[in-house]
Amino acid sequence: APLFHPALKNVATVRKQLGVRTFFNMLGPLVNPAKPSNQLIGVFNLEMARMYNYLLQDGDTNYAIVHGLDGYDEISLTGDSKIISNRGEKVWSAEAIGKRLVLAKDIEAGTTAAEAAKIFTQVLEGKGTWAQNAVVLANAATALQVCMPAQTYEHCYQLAVQSLEEGKALNSFTKLISLQ
Repeated sequence: APLFHPALKNVATVRKQLGVRTFFNMLGPLVNPAKPSNQLIGVFNLEMARMYNYLLQDGDTNYAIVHGLDGYDEISLTGDSKIISNRGEKVWSAEAIGKRLVLAKDIEAGTTAAEAAKIFTQVLEGKGTWAQNAVVLANAATALQVCMPAQTYEHCYQLAVQSLEEGKALNSFTKLISLQ
């Protein structure tokens, strides 16, 4: 958000110095200047998921709010995930959404943003572990289903697999980075 939203750019330094979640962590997805018509939002607790759902439900955005019930702000596959969307809400098992359960130690993102970025890039380059790929695919499939609500989750999952395996995801990411 600080890269694309002028108001959030001004508070980024203060947020980092505080070292805790602030109102701006919650506000960011709601004030996106691009005003996306499709949005996947990860939240760190169910209270925040309910708040986002309340704020988004009357709009015309297709959305899904995801929360790993063991505390992740994404679909982690380390346990069940709650997904709330403008089509309803459901608790998904890791096996149903990601084909099998993964261990938290297998998806650690490192201790810095640079380490997390390196892991993400490795996944896009086809060098990720099975667990890392599985988490990326589950989140990507959920995002695709937000964009294509008439499609089944399984269809969206297969599109995500195809995109990762054929390098389309890496190409899209590279193109996005070049826009900075």
